[in-house]
Amino acid sequence: MTRYMFDCIEGHTAGMPVRLIVSGQPDLVGETQNERRLDFITRYDWIRSGLMCEPRGHEMMSGAMLVPSTREDCDIGVLYLETSGCIPMCGHATIGLVTFIIEKALLEPITPGVVRLDTPAGVVEAKYERIGDKVTGVRFSNVPSFVLAQGVELDHPDLGPIVFDIAYGGNFYPIVESQKNFRDCADYSPEELRRMAQVLVKMLPGVIDVVHPDNPSIRGAHHTMWCGAPTNGGDARAVVIATPKIIDRSPCGTGTSARVALRAARGEQEIGDVFTHESLIGSTFKGRIERHVTLAAGMPAIIPSVEGNAYITGASTQLIDDQEPYVEGFLS
Repeated sequence: MTRYMFDCIEGHTAGMPVRLIVSGQPDLVGETQNERRLDFITRYDWIRSGLMCEPRGHEMMSGAMLVPSTREDCDIGVLYLETSGCIPMCGHATIGLVTFIIEKALLEPITPGVVRLDTPAGVVEAKYERIGDKVTGVRFSNVPSFVLAQGVELDHPDLGPIVFDIAYGGNFYPIVESQKNFRDCADYSPEELRRMAQVLVKMLPGVIDVVHPDNPSIRGAHHTMWCGAPTNGGDARAVVIATPKIIDRSPCGTGTSARVALRAARGEQEIGDVFTHESLIGSTFKGRIERHVTLAAGMPAIIPSVEGNAYITGASTQLIDDQEPYVEGFLS
């Protein structure tokens, strides 16, 4: 019998859970953080499923694991863990983990007020503000975000023909906005949106090959954004689904980045403009364009920033016993 122990900080960002794993991490191989992510998926994905899924987690659990940086210019490395998989980037978890490590004094950043993270999607720089021991806000500059395709058409069995754009903000998102066969995300229950997202993601490879032009190892769309009118004073609202199970309670950091990239491509947002993005539950993130860039493949992109708040709610020590029946967790 082998028992594995993981110390965790528990909390949430804009209502979405963040479980930060601070001890018990495996030794990973790879020259870059994305190579180490792939090594983690190959050899240690049972840690992700065991800690995120039931019985230790739940359908909506999301988190991150602190790991060594592969770069000298970063303070620390991170892998992002969800019930849906070990993903390249997670915005709400970034806001959460920066809040947690500063409030718990887990590291002293190279530059005061700034944490530079070595993520599988690239370097993410997060600025934080604090009053005493409390972090009052985190604003991270994300990886280059861009529009992969516009006007993608798909005959959805529940909705009929729909048209959407696909943008990248650390993850790929089909972004479904108001149109003839889809008026507003408010017209559907979260469960209905989740079911429709599962169908869309399953059908998508038959319509378009979703691949990052600079990094072919980042491919496929596992997230879907269903848009609607704001209800809490924001500029727009969206419900993000991370298939198969997650219904994001936050406005989603990588999703907000993708939507700001789409707005930039359309000329709807300029540098200096603030886009207030509402979530399913009415919580908000602020999305900005920091600067315009060009991908190595020649595609125009932006560096977006996303600002939000996170809160520590507790701490836990999670145990995984390789003799127990649900060692790798499950989703009901």
